[in-house]
Amino acid sequence: MDFEREGDDWNVRDLGSKNGTLLNNNRLNGAMRLNSGDRIAAGHLVMVYDDQGHSQQTADVTFVQLASEGENVTSSTVVTDLKGLLGGKTLETGAVQMSALIKAGNELSRDKSLPELFQMILDLSIEAVGAERGVLMTQEAEGELVVRSAKGNAFRISTAVRDRVLNTHDSVLVRDTMLDDAFKQRQSIVGQRVRTFMAAPLQTKDRIIGLIYVDSPSLTRVFTKDDLNLLTVMANIAAVRIEHARLAEIENQERMMAHELGQAAEIQRRFLPAQAPRVPGLDLSGHNAPCRTVGGDYFDFFPYPSGRVAMVLGDVSGKGMPASLLMMQFQARVQLLIEEPESLAAVVTRLNRLTATNCPSNRFITFFMCLLDGTTGELVFANAGHNPPLLLRADSHVEWLDAGGCPLGIMPMMKYDEAHERLAPGDVLVVFSDGVTDAMNPQGDEFGENRLAQVVSDHRGESSAAILDAVNHAIANWTAGTPLPDDLTLLVARRTG
Repeated sequence: MDFEREGDDWNVRDLGSKNGTLLNNNRLNGAMRLNSGDRIAAGHLVMVYDDQGHSQQTADVTFVQLASEGENVTSSTVVTDLKGLLGGKTLETGAVQMSALIKAGNELSRDKSLPELFQMILDLSIEAVGAERGVLMTQEAEGELVVRSAKGNAFRISTAVRDRVLNTHDSVLVRDTMLDDAFKQRQSIVGQRVRTFMAAPLQTKDRIIGLIYVDSPSLTRVFTKDDLNLLTVMANIAAVRIEHARLAEIENQERMMAHELGQAAEIQRRFLPAQAPRVPGLDLSGHNAPCRTVGGDYFDFFPYPSGRVAMVLGDVSGKGMPASLLMMQFQARVQLLIEEPESLAAVVTRLNRLTATNCPSNRFITFFMCLLDGTTGELVFANAGHNPPLLLRADSHVEWLDAGGCPLGIMPMMKYDEAHERLAPGDVLVVFSDGVTDAMNPQGDEFGENRLAQVVSDHRGESSAAILDAVNHAIANWTAGTPLPDDLTLLVARRTG
């Protein structure tokens, strides 16, 4: 492939290579103008074009196969490896080599971004061995080589050299390409006037993360075995530094993500009620515990001047940030429609249409909404695919409020119904998300509805807060440290008068 400048733009074209050149996974036919972020692939080489002008991302590197390539690469090849250098073989370090290693150690100890680090490593390597050109490539997913830094352009590198460096961890030196028939027959290399070159792996322990290639068209500076040894050691030092920089970058990103998640969690907590309202004739409590930093469960209480109170609980399918964002959007819709309604069925039906319009196709929301009157004990509710709430009568009789329809967002035209019950003094209503009943012990057994009903029954004469605490305590004992598989939300309403 070839790169041509046209004004402030760059064009790329394929030069008739056997396997062709791909631009953003499409085969090139003719010249194409590059846009920032374009991905160029040729064989094992992958480049990303950056219109800010970083030369390391627009360097032309082509891997070519020589006529007589084999296990020994070429007849003028010198090979060494890091293990041999560090495992007993003599590494002679003259004043020049020692000075280069000291300088590399000093320079690489500085705090640099990865792009700056790539360029520094290449510059140090070229300077240390007296090369005229060079390119640094890292090996990414599926073995792709990505150019990270370059001095020069139009590199033609033998596939045998590349494969030996990456697969056997050897460093390779070719003293003079003109003395080797295989290179002499390859016009693309001869045409560059490359006379001597070296390639060394970027190696950390037994892992290869890329390679450094340097060359020179001049025989006034023929690379030697000492140069190869020096480049090998410098490449190892550089690889360790690159890995440290990558880890530091990952850790920094994780810290930023943790900070952002912490802020998101704080915002989400502020949208949940700090405490339940005081309503004559009712004792109310609510609790939410996301299984991750943020969650997809939502609950709220809405007291009305009439003395009634609405309780709502929603659960977005999925977990984490996507579920949290969708739930916050849903919460805003609920608050717009929650003025004391004459018909809960109409509210839930409207919410379903809005959710179906805006919810991703792979998401849905289960939702329970009820109106409670503390004076009369009247309970009106509508359920959209949510867990049937538990209604524990004062005499310990257990009822499950299983009337309802499908989750919100699945069937846009569905109409929901509402149902009616009446709470007597001492009756307890428990609304919960599936994180309560799905909580597992170390053996993989679920907490389940029966255990929930038993805990509530055991504490039915206590306050709503005490019942809520008892359920949370029972779940904690049951899970014994096993992570919650889903967000856990619990609402308790006890009629007192």
